[in-house]
Amino acid sequence: MDNWERFILYRKKLLFPHIYQMVDWFSWFSCLAAILFLGAIVYRYGFTFTENVHSVVSSITHAVWIIFLINTTLGHLFSSDSTEKFTVWTWVLDIGLYLTLLPVVFNQPEPGNMAYWIWMFFNNSYYKGVVLLLMSFTLLSGFFVRLLGRKTNPPLILASSFIIIILVGSGLLMLPRATYDGISWIDALFISTSATCVTGLVSVDVPSTFTIEGQVIIMLLIQIGGLGVMTITSFFAMFFMGNTSLYNQLALGDMVSTNSLNSLLSTLLYILGFTLAIEGIGMFLIWLDIHGTLGMSFYEELFLSAFHSVSAFCNAGFSILPGGMGNELVMQDHNPLYIVLSMLIVLGGIGFPILVNIKDTLFYYLRYWISLVSFRRHRFIKKIHLYNLNTKIVLFMTGGLLLLGTILILIFEWNNAFAGMPLGDKVVHAFFNSTCPRTAGFASVGLTSLSTQTLLLMIILMMIGGGTQSTAGGVKINVFAVIMVNLFAVLRGVERTYILHREISSDSVKRSNAAFMLYLIIVFVAIFVMTLVEPHVSVMVLVFECVSALSTVGSSLDLTPALSNAGKLIIIVLMFVGRVGAFTLVSGLIRQEKKKNYKYPSDNIIIN
Repeated sequence: MDNWERFILYRKKLLFPHIYQMVDWFSWFSCLAAILFLGAIVYRYGFTFTENVHSVVSSITHAVWIIFLINTTLGHLFSSDSTEKFTVWTWVLDIGLYLTLLPVVFNQPEPGNMAYWIWMFFNNSYYKGVVLLLMSFTLLSGFFVRLLGRKTNPPLILASSFIIIILVGSGLLMLPRATYDGISWIDALFISTSATCVTGLVSVDVPSTFTIEGQVIIMLLIQIGGLGVMTITSFFAMFFMGNTSLYNQLALGDMVSTNSLNSLLSTLLYILGFTLAIEGIGMFLIWLDIHGTLGMSFYEELFLSAFHSVSAFCNAGFSILPGGMGNELVMQDHNPLYIVLSMLIVLGGIGFPILVNIKDTLFYYLRYWISLVSFRRHRFIKKIHLYNLNTKIVLFMTGGLLLLGTILILIFEWNNAFAGMPLGDKVVHAFFNSTCPRTAGFASVGLTSLSTQTLLLMIILMMIGGGTQSTAGGVKINVFAVIMVNLFAVLRGVERTYILHREISSDSVKRSNAAFMLYLIIVFVAIFVMTLVEPHVSVMVLVFECVSALSTVGSSLDLTPALSNAGKLIIIVLMFVGRVGAFTLVSGLIRQEKKKNYKYPSDNIIIN
């Protein structure tokens, strides 16, 4: 057997490994091209548009287009993994990329027929730009998700993703076209962190500092931060690639709180679908209320509605109205606006698993009534437990806290901040200012005008926060409920902790107590350091600011713009820790011990 016959016989072992290696290297090179393309887009829209800018962007776009075509072709011809599959949307995206070759292969047809319009459509720069943008996001998402396959610590990956978005966002906010008169790097970092961590604290006045481009960047950062970086990247990776490893899927399932690999993609679709649907409805309702009342054009009204809908549902608390939600133009005859914003905040704060559970329950009753009307009740399968335990806890606690907060604020501010308002306005603004501390930093009245009792109540509400797996912050309603139930159980001498006819596991009790204790330690250390950095500020104001930052609320007693650079950095760290999760971040940094097969002798500690 000569060398050529040996090569033909063993080509899979001799040739294919090298081909697979080259394809893998080219895919990494394509990721760099994707970054270059995104940078070109930023350069195009971030700086003053000139012919030189257009020429540079066009050259980069053409080069990236060629690289993506080669990479896509190699990916379909050679696959290093025999189990690798391509989803339907992968084929759609790839075919969309190949269709950009039509204007290259065929000459322009004569105007007036269908072939001409098809040729013009695929020759359009916007079409090519959208395809390349989707391809870039898909490649970078796949690269990001593949990091999980290297057994990297998922909490650290989550924290790193937020850091990357924050740094990129701060760079975008410093672009010349993002602001009217420029912005310092510390303020850009602060605003980017506040938007990505859906907090709402601002060190500069947003409407007078940022242009429309800058406000769009802030809205995108809020949306990314509210959904979660891993949610978006996981969606792109699984929806357009569909070839993530088993370990990747397990890690992603843990991050989005789903126990079934079969429901992982559907969970991601639910999250994105619920978000876009609720924000779209909220945008429409806000536009209906403000239309023709603020002296804005139609497009300005739409943008303002979209911005506030995204900001409210993501519990960010950013506003592009001068003076925020206390603007005189919306303070009168705009109660529906405050009610819509409150509902968006509540929906965003109860969490996506709860929204899915509520949706399933509503569809269950819809099917039940349809079976009654169609006389097919005997075929209907009844369910006993429609709501799971987490849904019951979150809904009961949310309703109770909203009602209690509204009543107390109404009592404390009746003749104070709400003095002179009609009865209906007082109730609406009491409800709105009871909703916002959990955890959106909107405010319809100046917080410095509120009574001390109201401020203390708001601090408690900020610490409690919203539901788990939501856009809200704080220690979370679920954690607070478990801590309180366990407290009453210990006081009554009950050995086990029960809530709503369910026993809480000891692990949940321990984790809840640990999360709350860790929150108190972090906020105390932050307040202590802030008293050294900002010695001329009262402790009450510092406590309010630190709790607001760590709980990602965004409410402030007018301290944020007056902070020193050191104070802003401390608040930046608090916002980051609050969004990623103190318990998640610390547990990811501390090495986890392996389960031991032995126990030490037990003993009792003297208490009281």
